[in-house]
Amino acid sequence: MKATQMYLLLEGVKIYAYHGVLPQENTVGSYYYINLKLKTNFETAAQTDNLKDTISYADIYTKVQEEMKIPSKLLEHVCERIALRLFNDFPSIEELGIELYKENPPMNACADKIGVSVHYSK
Repeated sequence: MKATQMYLLLEGVKIYAYHGVLPQENTVGSYYYINLKLKTNFETAAQTDNLKDTISYADIYTKVQEEMKIPSKLLEHVCERIALRLFNDFPSIEELGIELYKENPPMNACADKIGVSVHYSK
């Protein structure tokens, strides 16, 4: 048996942050939801059951949380920073998908979440 594609997934990560174009967004803040799909090879970890042979979900979460603390006007910019950080800190990541949503955006629309989705590869 051979695994042909391997992904680490973090879905529904909820972080309070201060992103947005409007001054109120930078002052009041909002909840943001992040879904990550990281393509990497964890075949060795699957066999050894050893964390050192893969990427820790906790380490990924910490890096994302650190990037979310840096205010940006655009969610597109936040995604770019997160991707650059994860590719830099975890060289075994081959591809990365990010979905980033803002809860209750101040745009006078009836929507639970509004956001962006992007796929990066090396």
